[in-house]
Amino acid sequence: MRITVLTYVEESERSTEYDVVVRQVVRALRRQGHQVAILGVHADVKRVLAGLQRRRPDLVFNLVEMFAENIFGDIAMEGLLDLLGLEYTGCGPGESYLTQDKALSKKLLAFHGILYPRFAVFARDADFETGGNLRMPLFVKPLRTDASIGIHRNSLVTDMKTLMRRVATIHEDLNDSALAEEYIEGREFYVGVLGNQDPIALPPIELDFSGLPEGVPHVLDSKAKWDENSAAYKGTKSVIADLPDELRAKLQKVSVDAYRALRVRDYGRVDLRLTDTGDIYVLEVNASCYLARDSEFAMAAAAAGIPYPALIQRIVDLASDRYRRGAGLRTRPETGKKLSANGKKDKEAEVKKPAEEAKKPPEEPKKAAVEGAKKPAED
Repeated sequence: MRITVLTYVEESERSTEYDVVVRQVVRALRRQGHQVAILGVHADVKRVLAGLQRRRPDLVFNLVEMFAENIFGDIAMEGLLDLLGLEYTGCGPGESYLTQDKALSKKLLAFHGILYPRFAVFARDADFETGGNLRMPLFVKPLRTDASIGIHRNSLVTDMKTLMRRVATIHEDLNDSALAEEYIEGREFYVGVLGNQDPIALPPIELDFSGLPEGVPHVLDSKAKWDENSAAYKGTKSVIADLPDELRAKLQKVSVDAYRALRVRDYGRVDLRLTDTGDIYVLEVNASCYLARDSEFAMAAAAAGIPYPALIQRIVDLASDRYRRGAGLRTRPETGKKLSANGKKDKEAEVKKPAEEAKKPPEEPKKAAVEGAKKPAED
């Protein structure tokens, strides 16, 4: 299969400085016998179009997370792939939007009876929106950005003054609405999910906060995630969760339910909190989550007996099967109506057709039907 790995690059399309996950995915695909090319995108749509037309891939392995300086540009890129009629891995623009807008996600979870932290949205250009009466402390984060962007130690607030200061910072620094949600005390888990029609949950990964200094909130902020020299990074680690079978099954069921509720395609990760009373809250659903070899998703797959090359191949198979079933590309059904040059129904053709049919002489009865009518009844 000809596969193009599509990825965002800094500076310009000419850059070959890719995220580590790109080379890892490429190697895994080549080990499976695929013909693989990399196409880096930055801000030039024409170059993206030319690159895709030149490569003519059977499938695009989509790793794009932004476009130009727009951190939500991945949605537009998915829409472009749809318009080009190309098959690709992961969510489409609609599904991506559902998971990126955390308030909308929570409303869908509520419809399906899935627990989530109560919340309020502080938008820059819309009315205040709340999802219940909130109790301090609150965890304040950007409404749509991911990868712990905009999440810091002071994201956990205990009074209105600090809350509004944090909201203003998100508005000004990230140009995003602020989401304030009740802080759920408890153990945190990541559950990877693979599949479409019959998704399966991978073994839960637990975030171990035991290395953090005493009194520090158990939150994976941007330093804990990306700053390797920070105390927060060194004080947290991801481990395969040691859980009773019944509890593991509950975490996995909630994760699959949330994955389905938000229409995630092919693969994703669900972030959960488990309280002392046994309640399971969905914090976020991450569609097309990070796929590096050392990611929590790949770690969980390995624990399930799926090595990295097989995991990447499984995603390819899931995407290809989805398109074979007609669940990927949205094409206009055949209607038998004649279309004019501008794509609208040709009214003249529709008017003429009945008139022409009226001029036709009535058809002779079919011979078989006549013979059937004469056939005597059997005894």
